[in-house]
Order: sequence, then C-alpha cells, then structure tokens
Amino acid sequence: MNGGYSKRYAEWVSTHSKAVIALVLLTTVVVGVGIGMGDAGDAGVGEFEVDSAEFDAADFIDANYASDNSIVSQVIIREEGGDVLTRDSLLTGLQIQTELRADESIDSTLSEQGVVGLENLVGTAAVYSTTQGQAPSTQPSLEEQQQALEALSAQEVDDLLEQLLDPDGSTQVPSDVDPYAFLPQGYVPGETSSPARLSLVRQVDTTSEDEEPLAAYDAQVAIDELVEQRSGNGFVFGQGVLDEASSNATGDSFTIITPFALVLILFVLGVSYRDITDILLAIVCIAVVLVWLQGIMGWLAIPMNVILIAVPFLLIGLSIDYAVHVVMRYREARQGSLDITVDNSPTQTPATETANSAATIRGAMTVGLGTVILALVAATFSTGVGFLSNVVSPLPAIQDFAIVSSGGIFATFVAFGCLMPALKVEVDGLLEGRFGRSRDKPAFGSSGGSTNTILAGLSSVTSRAPVVVLVIALLLTTGGVYGATTIDTEFNQADFIPQDAPEWTEYLPGPLEPGTYTISDEFEYLSQNFQLRDSSGRSTILLREDVASGEMLTAVDEATANVDENSVILPRPDGVAAVEGPHTVIRAVAEENKTFATTVAEADTNGDGLPDENIDSVYAQLFAADSAAASDVLSRTNGEVTSARLRLSIESDKSAQKIAEDTEAFATQIERGATGVTLTAVPTGNTVTEAVLQDALLETLIEAFVVTLLVILVFLTVLFWVRYRSPTQGIIVVIPVVIALTWLLGVMAVLGIPFNSETAVITSLAIGLGVDYSIHAGERFVAEREQRDTVESALEATLTGTGGALLASAATTAAGFGVLALSLSPPLRRFGTVTAAAIIFAFLSVMTVLPSLFILRERLAEQLDGR
Repeated sequence: MNGGYSKRYAEWVSTHSKAVIALVLLTTVVVGVGIGMGDAGDAGVGEFEVDSAEFDAADFIDANYASDNSIVSQVIIREEGGDVLTRDSLLTGLQIQTELRADESIDSTLSEQGVVGLENLVGTAAVYSTTQGQAPSTQPSLEEQQQALEALSAQEVDDLLEQLLDPDGSTQVPSDVDPYAFLPQGYVPGETSSPARLSLVRQVDTTSEDEEPLAAYDAQVAIDELVEQRSGNGFVFGQGVLDEASSNATGDSFTIITPFALVLILFVLGVSYRDITDILLAIVCIAVVLVWLQGIMGWLAIPMNVILIAVPFLLIGLSIDYAVHVVMRYREARQGSLDITVDNSPTQTPATETANSAATIRGAMTVGLGTVILALVAATFSTGVGFLSNVVSPLPAIQDFAIVSSGGIFATFVAFGCLMPALKVEVDGLLEGRFGRSRDKPAFGSSGGSTNTILAGLSSVTSRAPVVVLVIALLLTTGGVYGATTIDTEFNQADFIPQDAPEWTEYLPGPLEPGTYTISDEFEYLSQNFQLRDSSGRSTILLREDVASGEMLTAVDEATANVDENSVILPRPDGVAAVEGPHTVIRAVAEENKTFATTVAEADTNGDGLPDENIDSVYAQLFAADSAAASDVLSRTNGEVTSARLRLSIESDKSAQKIAEDTEAFATQIERGATGVTLTAVPTGNTVTEAVLQDALLETLIEAFVVTLLVILVFLTVLFWVRYRSPTQGIIVVIPVVIALTWLLGVMAVLGIPFNSETAVITSLAIGLGVDYSIHAGERFVAEREQRDTVESALEATLTGTGGALLASAATTAAGFGVLALSLSPPLRRFGTVTAAAIIFAFLSVMTVLPSLFILRERLAEQLDGR
C-alpha cells in the first residue's frame, strides 16, 4: 500500500463511514455466530502428540497393563515436634473415616477400599490380638477396629505398634500395603513415634474420559475441611483440593487486581486521550475484536488450551496501540501539526480550512488515517504472518495458537483500521454538528507540557550522543544474552500451585482481603516426606527384550539398592529406593505363599531372595500364586512374559525435566547392569512424558521465534524498499525488537523466571508489540525525513508525534498487565511480570536504540557521499 493507496483508502473510509460501520458490524455478527456453534472443549497439555520412545512406552503400558481408574488423594496427619502414633491420634483417624462414611455425598465417591492408613493397620492388628492368634478372615469394619483400639491402653497400643513396625517382625494383618508407606522419609524403622503419617483416599471415577470427576473433587474439599477441624495441622492433598485452591486464588487475585487495573488503565487513558468518548470508542472496538476471536474459535472448532490464554492479552495490547495511533494522528491532522506528504500532496489540515465541521472531521481523518494506515498494515502483516508461521509446528495446540492469533490480529486491523475511524467520524460529527461540542483536541505529547518536554529531551540526547546510547544498549544486551544462557528452561508443576498472599494484603478492606493459601507449603511437605501414590508421585520404566532372565532381576535389584542420594527417587525408611517391580512382588508373594517361596528358593543360587534360573517357570508360578500382583508388574502375550514395569516413587515438587533425567539415569543403570542379556529400559509415566512434551514444545516455540523474525525482516525490508527505496530500513526496524528480547530474557534470569513453554508463549508478545512499536516509529521517521531538512528535526517530530502515541499505548498496556504481578496465582503473576517487562523494554528500545541507529545511518551515508 503506497502513499496513493493509503490516501485513497483513508478517503474512502472517511467518506463512506456509515457504510463501513454497517459492513463491519454485519461481518462481526456473522463471525460471532461461531460462538454458538458448540463448545469445542478444553485441550490439555497431555493431549498434544509427540513422537518419542517415552510416549510409545506409555501407550504400550496402557494397552498391556491394567489401569487403576481410581482417584487418589492423601490425608496427612502431622504434629510438629509431637507424635501422631499415639492411641488418641490413631483413634481420631478412625473417627474421621467413620464420619466420611456417614456423609452420603462423600461416601458415594469412595471406592470399596475407601480410606486406608496406619490407623487401619493398627486397628486391624488390635482386632487380631483379640482373636487369640486367629487371623480375621476379612478386613474388620471401622467400628470393629475402633472398638478394639479403644479397649487397649496407651502402652498396649505402643506395644502393638512395635510389633507391627518391627522391620524383622512377623506380625501380619490383612492388607496389601506396607505400613512403612504411611510414614515419612525421616522415620526410623522400629520406632513407635512419628511427627506425621499418611492415609490414602481412593475414590471411584464414573465419568467419561473427557469429563472431570467433579463429585469426587468436591468430596476431597469436604474431606479437607473435616480433617482440618479434627486435626489442626492435618490437610488433604488431591486434584480437587488443588483445583479449588487455584480457582479461589484466581478469583481473589482478580478481586484484588481489577480495581488497581481499572484505575491505572483509566488514569493512563484519561491522561493520554483526555476524552471519555474516545475511550468508549476504543472499548467498543476491543469488544468487536474479542467477538471475532471467539467466533473464529467457534467456526473452526478450536478448543481452548493453556497456550491460547495469551491471545486475548496480545490482541488487547495491539488494540490499545492501534487505537492510540489512529486517534492521535487524527488529532494532529485537526490541529494542523501533521506536516507529511501523502501521494505527493501536502497533508496539513489547518483548523480554518472550512466552517463545515463535518468536512473538517472527514478531511482530518483522511489525512490522519492516510499517514498511519501503512504502519497499521505493516504491523498487522508482520505480526500476523509471524504468528501464523507457528502453523508448521507438529503440535496441534501450537497450530491452533498460530491460526487464532493471526486471525485475531487481522480482526484488530479491521476494528481499528476500518471501524474505529468510521465511528470517530460519525460520533465527532454528531457531537459537533448537533450538540456543538468541539472535538478538536491536541495529540498526546505533540503539544506543550511535561510529556512533550521529556520526548523532545530524549530526541536531543539520541541526536547528540547516538554512539553512547548504542554502547549502553549493547552492554545491556550482552548482559541479557549472558542471562539467557543461564536461564532455567525446566517445567515444574509446583510453579502453578497458588501461594499465600503477601502481608500487605492484610490491610486491604474486607471484600478485597484474600483467603489463606497453604497448599503450596503442603505440597512441598508431602512430596518431600511421603511416597505419593498417584501418577504425579511416580515415574515408570518399561523393560522389554530379555525380561525373563535372572540378569534383569539382579540388575533391577542392584539399581534399587544403589540410587544416588541426590536423585529425586525417594528412599524407603530402610534406605532402599522406593521402587516397585518384579523383584519386590516376587519377595512379597514369597513371604505370604509358602509354595511359591519354595519355587523361588529352588531357583535362587545366591540367596538374595530372587530367582537366578528357570525364570519362566517362576513367573508362571507367580501368576498362579497372585495373578493381580504379577499382572501389575509383568505383561504376557500367549502365556509368555514380554515386558516388566517398574514404578518409582519420586519427589513430585521437582521439575519434570529433573524427574525425567533421574528416571533415565535409573533406566540406564539397569541396562548396563544386565550383562550378558539384551534389555531395553525406557523411562515413561505422566511426569516423564510431560518433560518430553515441554521440551518439544519449547523447541518448537524457539524455532517459531526464528521463523517469525525472519519473516518480519524480509517483509519490512521489501516494504521499506518499495515504499521509500530504503532497503536497510527494515533491518534497522527489527534490531530494537531483538535487543528488547535479550533484555527481557536477562531480567527473567535475574528474577528466576524460567523460559519454558509457558513463558515462551508470553515472550512472543515482546515480538508482536515490539515490531508494532518499531514499525510505527520507523515509518513516521522516514516520512518526516522526506519533509525536513535535518535528521534531528525529523527525529524530534517522530518522537514527539508518534512517540507520544507509543508512550500512551505502552503505559496503558504495561499498567494493565503489570498489576497481574500482584496475583496469588503463580502463572498470572509470571504472565503479568513478563508481559509488562516486554512492553516496557520494547518501548524503551524503540525510543532510544532506533533513533540512534537512524542518526548513525544518516551520518554514515553523508560520509560515504562526501568521498
């Protein structure tokens, strides 16, 4: 779109404003119909597809091993500095279980096994002690356990615990759970006291695959409330409790943030616009953009995912920027201060041009829009195509992100490159023509005042010392690059758990005061002290090839006994790694089944309790003795064992990458230890595949960054060469964007914010908004330079004209997003911090680095011409 096309387009929009409004609104209705086309649902991270050995192993396990569809949560009873293995504490645990069973809404979600804890083992042992050595044929009821325990004295309970927890004892109770699994990592085997204990709550999941078990989750919240009432330091951790805390934290965050955000945004918009009508017009057009966004997702049946959360914020930021530029150029034209040639004709529009206000308004809009529309088109194309380049990603969610963001960017252009100018013409004409209210207002930063003085001073500094400015910028860039090399790239699920509010929130008025959130500390305590029984507390290793070999069993056993102390694999109280597999099942079944014990002993040549020969026969006897236990760790095809599964208890508060790394190290140790046979050990499990997924996602996003910058660079180079015969202009315009990005990465490293798939999407805003700012400033400078005698005067006109609009836009969007840093939700807090920093750095880079590059390029050209 050259100067002639720009002017003709602007003139057409100004002249046919009513038709433009009708056409855009009609199109908005058509696109908006997509909102009601049906709910596409949500797409979680786990639904992404990655071709990897870890995912293949997970698929194999799903197809060949029975899956546990129960929902597991953990009840922690703790007494810091005290003892939770006392008679009274154990009775309290049984009383809590009785109350849970008495509550129909909770009991209906519990599995047949329900709640199992150390109190149940002690209660069962108490029942056993009253039967004169005759083991109960079935699991005693809660009432029987409680009555038997109440009948014992505190000393008798302590003696019972000593027998039950004696590592060399033989006391047996009807349970398939090791009593040590309910005790913390610091527990010393044989001790009859402990500061904490764990109980497992198993619930049934009757929902379909795509539904959340809301009834079970609600029950977890109710259980947590009951445990807190009965045990002051106790708590429940489960997905339902986590979801409840996250939802409440998000709600509390927005309750705190919204007033601050509204005040800040309205204040900045009020200062920059100084007109409520223009603010309302911008809000209307933003609403149109968001309707298009939702409509596009509906028409294309694109499900919501965590990546797409950034898109509305990107569009709001672009919308504010586009709105400010359109309005400020229009105001400059009405004031007669816009002295730029479009299509070889002067665009200056004196206020005395005509007494007809409508003609003045339309003429000013023709001039203002004509001088800014090229920058809007360039920004729309470069950012839109840049984001659309993500469509080549193999990950469906990134493809959706590419389509939705590029479609939304186009909608932003329609709203502010078409609708906003047309609405402005009609509304200003109505207010001036019918109500006599003058709409002739100065542009922000272009008239006198402190803002104008600051912007003019900035122009003076960059004009006088461009080398100094660039040296400072490059030093900061070097620091940013160094920071980028040290930045954490790991993905940690613990980073998404709500944290308690800072102390200053205690002084907020009652309605704004947030709740108390201890779930982050509770999760850390749980993961560091207990073996979690759900998928988040375990990783898995799939063994294939020669699994029916003594070498495999020996290698697994030795690896289990020699785990590095810095590994995330948790140790049992006896110091051996908490790894469940064929080796543990063989020993456990042998303890309970004398016939199978004899089979193992006959095949055990070294006395370690594991068979070394005739493994196929031992496996067959294992399935015959306890099919359920054997099927949990071994899979068979036509009666032949084809694979084995190991499940490792891990510190779930560690990063997914650390868990995957240590699981891989454990698998490698097994492969190396199985000498003389062929054995493959592949790490897998939810956390391991999450790490693989996040790494693939990050790699894709980085590739998209590179593609985006290359597309933008090529486009801007061609654009400025065609428009102004300045092929270097496009390169110069992109440089500040890259510099701002390095500054952002450096600050993220300093603040300890990781660069992972979450923040990589957020930092894409730095490119989108940075390119937009740079294009506006670059296009204005080139246009001003053609009309002015010196580069310094052109630079001052650019920074006080477009610079004012950029300042208003940057201040508004940075303030709006920056208040998210006050959030109680870590993802929202990171989003606010990174986005606000991206906007500020993009603005500063465009206002300092870009002018300095213009000055130095001009001086270099003069030197070359002088030769």
